[in-house]
Amino acid sequence: MGDAPGKASGRLRLAVIGAGLGSGPHFKSLHDLASEAEVAWVHARDATRLATAQLPHGAHKTTRLENILEDASVQAVLVLTPPNTHLALVQRLARAGKHVLVEKPLEIDLARAQSLVQVCDSQGVMLAVMLQHRLRPAATRLRALLKTGELGQLVSASASVRWWRTQSYYDEPGRGTLARDGGGVLITQAIHTLDLLLSYTGLPTRVMGLANTSPVHTMEAEDCACALLHYANGAMATLQATTAAYPGFPERLELNGTLGSASLEAGVLQVAFMNGQTLSVGSQQDSGGGTDPMAFDHAAHRAVLQDFLDAVRQGREPAVTGRSALAAQQVIEAIMASSRSGCPVTL
Repeated sequence: MGDAPGKASGRLRLAVIGAGLGSGPHFKSLHDLASEAEVAWVHARDATRLATAQLPHGAHKTTRLENILEDASVQAVLVLTPPNTHLALVQRLARAGKHVLVEKPLEIDLARAQSLVQVCDSQGVMLAVMLQHRLRPAATRLRALLKTGELGQLVSASASVRWWRTQSYYDEPGRGTLARDGGGVLITQAIHTLDLLLSYTGLPTRVMGLANTSPVHTMEAEDCACALLHYANGAMATLQATTAAYPGFPERLELNGTLGSASLEAGVLQVAFMNGQTLSVGSQQDSGGGTDPMAFDHAAHRAVLQDFLDAVRQGREPAVTGRSALAAQQVIEAIMASSRSGCPVTL
């Protein structure tokens, strides 16, 4: 199966494809994990970008992808390129027997994302996804509470991503376009919080959504979206997402159950149980919700990468599998389809 690799041991040799804006926290994480992973290659199509990037110590720079594909010592590859390049790259990597950790989203649409997952399945290589909010300490603690039933049955939930991006952010070639990114705020920013919500609640049965481009930005895709999610047990959830909320606010997720309520905001979990007990876990973290999209600590990235390395060594599934990451893209497509048609979409 694509999410369950064969066993490996020792210090893993990795390669990285992509050295753009989003590579920073990955390279910092690799530096922290240097005793466990050696970066053999860093590939980018743009030689100038390679020359200026702060690469891991000892990594060879290359504009030739075949150097990675042909290096039998490279066991796994991080794919940090724009979303519309992921499928073609992962197809070649999987056929070369390389395990893959891909930056979110999997691809620009659900069909291409599903193809990406399927090729890893068919080639028997692992596919992990950088959806790092799932491995924040507060998020894992909430998952444990839900698993033990301490909040009871889900009644309602909400997810809010009120971020800010300047027009200059969207003036960068390809940003906020359907062809390169697959969309706007939903697939690029809010996907993290939506993925976390769905990892707790599972897929809804029906989705109603609205999305548009506000007067704040000139861009092809949406910078504002709202959705109502209906669940089989009668529970409901709302989603608000925008990059037009100046100056940017922490993302927030709330779950209301029959035994208590929980909120996650910028890495902090607050729980109020109906028996009078309370719980607080985590510490305040920057999320990149303001003008600087990279203004956040890389600890959660490191946790996903650590888990990826361990999964390769132990021959188990990673914490964030490619198949599980499909849920957020399925809901995003449903929101956009509902917005176009004005009708709810059944999943």
